[in-house]
Amino acid sequence: MKLLSLLCCCLACTSLSGQVETTLNPMDIFDLEFISNPQISPDGNTIVYSRNYSDVMTDRNLSNLWLIDFDGKNNRPLTTGKFAHGSAMWSPHGDEIYYVSNKDGSSQIYRVNPANSVEVKVTNLQKSPGGMTLSPDGQWIAFTMSVAYDKKPFAKMPQKPEGAEWNKPPVVVDKMQYRRDGSGYVPDTYRQVFIVTSDGGTPIQLTYDEYNQGASLSWSADGKHLFYSANPHDDRDLKPNNSEIMRLTIENGAVTEITDRFGPDGSPRVSPDGKQIAYLGYDDEMLGYQQARLYVMDIDGGNGSCLSCDLDYSLGSINWSADGKSIYYQYDLKGNTYLASIDLGGASKNLVKNIGGTTVGRPYSSGSYSVSDNGRWAYTFSEPTRLAELAVGSDGQEDRVLSNVNDDLFHFKQAGAVEEIWYKSSADGLDVQGWICKPPNFDPSKKYPLILEIHGGPFANYGDRFSAEIQLYAAAGYVVLYTNPRGSSSYGKEFGNLIHHNYPSQDYDDLISGVDAVIEKGYVDADRLYVTGGSGGGVLTSWIVGKTDRFKAAVVAKPVINWYSFVLYADNPGFFAQYWFGEMPWENPEAYMKRSPISLVGNVTTPTMLLTGESDFRTPIAETEQYYAALKLNGVETQMVRIPGSGHGIANRPSNLIAKVVYILEWFERYKSIDNG
Repeated sequence: MKLLSLLCCCLACTSLSGQVETTLNPMDIFDLEFISNPQISPDGNTIVYSRNYSDVMTDRNLSNLWLIDFDGKNNRPLTTGKFAHGSAMWSPHGDEIYYVSNKDGSSQIYRVNPANSVEVKVTNLQKSPGGMTLSPDGQWIAFTMSVAYDKKPFAKMPQKPEGAEWNKPPVVVDKMQYRRDGSGYVPDTYRQVFIVTSDGGTPIQLTYDEYNQGASLSWSADGKHLFYSANPHDDRDLKPNNSEIMRLTIENGAVTEITDRFGPDGSPRVSPDGKQIAYLGYDDEMLGYQQARLYVMDIDGGNGSCLSCDLDYSLGSINWSADGKSIYYQYDLKGNTYLASIDLGGASKNLVKNIGGTTVGRPYSSGSYSVSDNGRWAYTFSEPTRLAELAVGSDGQEDRVLSNVNDDLFHFKQAGAVEEIWYKSSADGLDVQGWICKPPNFDPSKKYPLILEIHGGPFANYGDRFSAEIQLYAAAGYVVLYTNPRGSSSYGKEFGNLIHHNYPSQDYDDLISGVDAVIEKGYVDADRLYVTGGSGGGVLTSWIVGKTDRFKAAVVAKPVINWYSFVLYADNPGFFAQYWFGEMPWENPEAYMKRSPISLVGNVTTPTMLLTGESDFRTPIAETEQYYAALKLNGVETQMVRIPGSGHGIANRPSNLIAKVVYILEWFERYKSIDNG
């Protein structure tokens, strides 16, 4: 039987000509799997995790829940089927698991006993639940859910004749943020806090104010209060970052603000003894890049202190240790993601690195962890040739990777090797980090074409993590360079703010210096250079082709071309103008145009494709349309590729990720032997 299975597997990976395909192809996107949200039981003996995959017939990303023992034994599925099962969490005693699933047609909360698989459907909600968390005694589930508010019509239309077919009534918009990327035009709803018994029943709504409430819910130790983050201020549209920690009393629904500074305060976590709250935030300096700091205060909001203000990086994903003496957190440093802990005196130590691998398309920071009561941890492990796998460890014990969900694919197919590179920027000698992905079966004596792939954000980071897009470019025969130019996160506050009110700028030099550094290695053909990037990377790609004609072809994905139109048309106008420019566009239109790639379009000779989702509200397709028209008017070879139904996250559907890669590669292939001049 084993021999027959192996033979079938081999035949499935063999072409009609009898040759085994040894490099990735775009259809392999549907075969890639990854682990997410590993939750270790309170006793540290078992992990429940999500195993994510794509369905080629429905073009959807799906997931099932699996269980595995800490020692790597007894790996078994907890749920099955072509559904999205996720958000798993253990009960306080570790005898039950709660999760959210759409298997009945809508997202609902379920409870299952992992010992006997007995399952109970806890809710029958009209809207999807979010932020699910259990009370310390396991008797209540708190969550958030959108609630519609009936608004009085702005004007009363006359009665239409019986049987008449009139147009739908006008839609009146009076919100600053009236549309949101990924969800479209914002209805008259607000997320409110609910509780329901863990046995199920009718949910009880606890909050009613007309603003979104309940971000990062955390129970008090006695179960009488909930703490969360919200922006209760009347000027929240103009000051979207000014959130506070709120205390909600379960008995009467009273809500109290317990922080009051200008700046974001969020992610509250109540200590095991119920006496303190750890939370993240910062004093808002209106900078482009600002670091989340870790604070601890008394349960009533008094005696606050900053534990991490001496650390030059941003913290996230905080959780108390079981003894209340330290706090676990996740952070990025030089393109890698770490799990660390910090005690109440401010002493920190690293525990784990290489967390990530849950962003399939590009190698962004991602991933998660959990820690048991006895100090064992589980996390998503990634490296440049592996998507997120399940790993475990503890103090004094070497970490172990327990899964290998893509072994069936990579047993036959070779990923491109990735090499880290550091180089000096020609602008000012700044040290810049990057990575080079080489084609499978790389031969250093040959000359390869090179793709410069630029990350978005711009305050984000690439790293030594898996990327399907980059691997597919390498499989097509390209050397791929991806870097973290100035403005990238994970290199400190100063590095991140080198582009504050100055983007694009010398980040251009950082990128071009990286290309030169790779050319100096001798295996890149300097006459076959290509460039692409999405979002902030689209900004820089269009900026590059306006500054140099070195590249044979370019693909500008979901860009900002005109900052004036962008800040008034994107989905968060209350943020972009204030933080990225410091003044409104009509106050200084010259500054906006100076930093807009459209200002350089008259210099462009590089064949340039544009690629954007038609439902993108973050970098709206109107930006792409402006640049397309300008390139056409300037006589530049161009095409506009519109992804139907896609928002900013093009890779959210597998076929869209495939389309992005194959269209980029086809554009580059068309200009491999053409002289731009």
